[in-house]
Amino acid sequence: MMGYSRASEPIRFERDCDVVMVPQGDQVTLPAGSVGYITQALGGSFTVFVEGNLFRVAGKDADAIGKECAEVPTLPEGAGDEDVELMAWKQMRTCFDPEIPIDIVELGLVYECKVESQAPDKRKICVKMTLTAPGCGMGEVLVDDVRSKLEIIPTVAEADVELVFDPPWNQTMMSEAARLETGML
Repeated sequence: MMGYSRASEPIRFERDCDVVMVPQGDQVTLPAGSVGYITQALGGSFTVFVEGNLFRVAGKDADAIGKECAEVPTLPEGAGDEDVELMAWKQMRTCFDPEIPIDIVELGLVYECKVESQAPDKRKICVKMTLTAPGCGMGEVLVDDVRSKLEIIPTVAEADVELVFDPPWNQTMMSEAARLETGML
């Protein structure tokens, strides 16, 4: 399953797994044997419905529900800052709000992405991003998702992901494709 699930796929947790409640953002542990359904599988993470609640299963824990972990990105030998920036944007397109089947770039949540060279083959990526709503309980989860997906890019030593609310997000910041997908065109 590689995309938004229009039909729920049944799952069973094969091991205890730390998950995040959606939309509260609280971390809990679902025990081995828990059963439910995948409602969204995007960007390597999964939103699952278990006992009347939604939970986000991180990509690193995909094996807990019988799925494969996402592949680690690679860069060509001798890649420059421009290549790293392109890969950073590609990685951010694998970050999704667990309730919205559209990546954060298409949603217009990423305001800035800069690559800074620190030493030979060591880079820092600085990102400014926002949320669709300032009180979103999933804010820190999204920030951590972006940070972890950027820090696995070869040569990236650090990713500084800053959550900002100026300018405030609104639906006009979404790409045309995202507005069409959500019916906001």
